[in-house]
Amino acid sequence: MDKHIAVVGLGSMGGAMASTLHRAGWQVSGFDPSPAARSAARTAGIHIVDDVADLAGTSHVVLSLPSARVVEATVPVLLSRPGTTAIVDTTTSEPATSASLASLAADHGAAFVDAPVSGGRDGAMAGRLTAFVGATEEDLDVARPVLDALTGGQYQHLGAPGSGNVVKLLNNVLAAANLVSVGEALGIAKAHGVDPIVAATGISGASGGSKVSAAMYPDWVLTGTYDSGFSLGLMARDTALALEIAAQRGERPGLLAAANQRWQEALTALGPAADFTEIARTVAPSLSREGTPAA
Repeated sequence: MDKHIAVVGLGSMGGAMASTLHRAGWQVSGFDPSPAARSAARTAGIHIVDDVADLAGTSHVVLSLPSARVVEATVPVLLSRPGTTAIVDTTTSEPATSASLASLAADHGAAFVDAPVSGGRDGAMAGRLTAFVGATEEDLDVARPVLDALTGGQYQHLGAPGSGNVVKLLNNVLAAANLVSVGEALGIAKAHGVDPIVAATGISGASGGSKVSAAMYPDWVLTGTYDSGFSLGLMARDTALALEIAAQRGERPGLLAAANQRWQEALTALGPAADFTEIARTVAPSLSREGTPAA
């Protein structure tokens, strides 16, 4: 098997995935418009190119991009020369975009798999991400070596192209809603004189527990570090996209819509560059050292 692979998008997640692939024996080339991202990847042993067009025709490609629109603009460039056999898109993208690009890739004799991931930069660096996969069975077989390297086999084939995007957006909006509800609950605990760390531990061992109560609040909010590596802007985008794909099929989820409203309010108050765990500053300001953000 040709083990040349390109990684387009070398930010927090893409850079970590490129390093993981490099350690796993792949010959990795990469591109990112950010000089800082390119420099960090070069230091990690990644061959850096000056333009995404320089990666066209590479046998395997991983995308880690900021939006569906960027994916839509990038894939035709990668397919402009023959040789590409599999494109694995780890972007939290849009279902219709992935379905369209899978068709385009098939016309060029290549596989396209939407495989948005969960697990953060630590999971990416360890090769232990979880991937939500949408693809034909044939395309999944072609992309499997890349998915195995990135996830250690922790991926689930959810259906046709675009299915991975649907379930990843639902995963994110559920996590977003939980960040709001756990924050509010721990704020109530503190108001009653209960240490929120102790309250989070108690809840996490019971039926109300989740990764949000067990890890996100104790590790990133209650410590005041807010350093998950995932931005509030991206999570607010994902919650809005989840509501959009619901509306496309006539679904009107009331609770998720209310959670989305809280995220859009936090985006206005804190800005897109804030860490996504800083939502706590708006939903439960008593838990944060900074308190309520300024208007």
